[in-house]
Amino acid sequence: MGTLGSPLVVGYIDTPEGAAAVERAMVEAKHRGAPLVIVNSQRGGAGLDRDASLALDAEVEAVAQRARAQGLDVRVRQLVRDADPAADLISVAIEEDADLIVIGLRRRSPVGKLILGSNAQSVLLDAPCPVLAVKAD
Repeated sequence: MGTLGSPLVVGYIDTPEGAAAVERAMVEAKHRGAPLVIVNSQRGGAGLDRDASLALDAEVEAVAQRARAQGLDVRVRQLVRDADPAADLISVAIEEDADLIVIGLRRRSPVGKLILGSNAQSVLLDAPCPVLAVKAD
């Protein structure tokens, strides 16, 4: 399938919200005829355990294969460093000149938002393009 538009960028982690984001991103990419860039951002840098890193690579590649099986042009960006996931997602969106970022949302208490901050809020406020935020079923 040929690609027509700029890529869509989706943030993926192994949670129901991450899965919902990828599912919706695949629908959007197919509808737009656009490539899909799956971003998995993990903290850890050089301190990440080798076995954990290999398992993570396999998990993200399985998600990418599912998208490819639907005829999508898919690239994976596996980022393991000390940056915030929101910063990684925004950086990739800028590098790729993305048309859309898709993220998964989870419900959090007001105190949780205050103490932990919000990657979703950072992406929504700082993204260079529109953001589609989806919730898991």
